[in-house]
Amino acid sequence: MALTGATLFSHILPVIFGFFGILFIISGVLDDNKPKLGLGIVLFIVACSFPYVVLNSML
Repeated sequence: MALTGATLFSHILPVIFGFFGILFIISGVLDDNKPKLGLGIVLFIVACSFPYVVLNSML
């Protein structure tokens, strides 16, 4: 039986975080803006690790 928020935390939020992370990385590199680049890297890492952390704590 699937949990109610499992789809949200495993499929929807990581895609959103990853998409904006890639946009911030590209924008930060092209504009030579270090804070925007750092934010993009952090968002992408959060998008990669978010499903594992949240879903393991749900089970």
